[in-house]
Amino acid sequence: MATLKPFAALRPKPELAAQICELPYDVMSSEEARQIAAGNPLSFLHVSKPEIDLPPGTDLYSPEVYVKGRENFQKLIAQGALQQDAQPCFYLYRQIMGAHAQVGLVAAASCEEYLAGVIKKHEFTRPDKEDDRVRHIETLNAQTGPVFLTYRATAAMDEFVAKRTALPPDVDFTAKDGVRHTAWTIGDAAGIQFIAGQFARIPFLYIADGHHRSAAAARVFQSRKGAGHSGGFLTVTFPHDQMRILPYNRVLKDLNGLNAEQLLQKLDAVFIISADEAARPTRKHELGFFLGGKWRTLHFRPRFAATNDPIEKLDVTLLQKYVLDPILGIDDPRTSKRISFVGGIRGTGELEKLVSSGEYACAFSMFPTSIEDLMTIADAGGIMPPKSTWFEPKLRDAMFCHML
Repeated sequence: MATLKPFAALRPKPELAAQICELPYDVMSSEEARQIAAGNPLSFLHVSKPEIDLPPGTDLYSPEVYVKGRENFQKLIAQGALQQDAQPCFYLYRQIMGAHAQVGLVAAASCEEYLAGVIKKHEFTRPDKEDDRVRHIETLNAQTGPVFLTYRATAAMDEFVAKRTALPPDVDFTAKDGVRHTAWTIGDAAGIQFIAGQFARIPFLYIADGHHRSAAAARVFQSRKGAGHSGGFLTVTFPHDQMRILPYNRVLKDLNGLNAEQLLQKLDAVFIISADEAARPTRKHELGFFLGGKWRTLHFRPRFAATNDPIEKLDVTLLQKYVLDPILGIDDPRTSKRISFVGGIRGTGELEKLVSSGEYACAFSMFPTSIEDLMTIADAGGIMPPKSTWFEPKLRDAMFCHML
């Protein structure tokens, strides 16, 4: 059963939250971060992407980058922009993006339960990215970027959250991208006991986003075990029926030596190709395909999706297995330089732009993977193909920090 514990969060003074809190470090380049943080010394990008305060071209993994991050972190604490709560609490964190709203529980999850598989993962991690997060946590002696978890929704938790979020919040601001962020503190004994008891009945938690953060947190825990580490790591846990997954689209640098007509002939063996020029697929096993300035709708021929294996039925798996590898020569999408992945938040217009610029030759727009598929695969101990899911809205760094 899942163990979620309260903790004394380090968080922004409410009136400074809009200036401090930022998107995660891994959804932007160093140059984008430099532009976002320009003129704002309170921006948490000075902590999460501290290379922006060093000369351009600095090695992202050099020791001075992590040292600069710690220096900037301590500066925010020293000037009172970030303040730690006096006692352990749970927190509620609501995000509103357009018509979509989701409310998560901010808590310390158990590193031991992550290692034991109670907190389930569905992606492989890269050693270099894990090492980077380990060094960031160790240097700051804190976790500043939360892991995005989900659980199968329960009526009791939904009711509790609805009552608490009807009360006045501690923090409430709308970021420049239009996403509204609101937080409430649950510090009363009855509320803390209720939440802990509810999650003690939930058998598993699932990592939606943040596999490298959670793996790194577990490694730091293992290295510090018995040396004062609480055993917890920073998480925001949402009920599964509030999760919003966007597609993760694919763009190809070239057609693997084929011309457009030859490629379409080969695709015809895999798909029923429709002249419908819809850019966005409307259901599972349907894709959009942009080539030569024109969208086409592709439907996988039934025999290709005729399997009960939850991983083999994913559109990203089918596309890789029957198109990207045998037809377009992308045998390993993790390492190939001929394919790029575009998060659905950028829209299909971004795919058209990339192909029309001549930088890419064609694009596939995907139908989003469902949260039910993610949990089914995780329950079976499976690993999803790379770049299968894109979650929105993104959790803001520095809304809550977990001090070790």
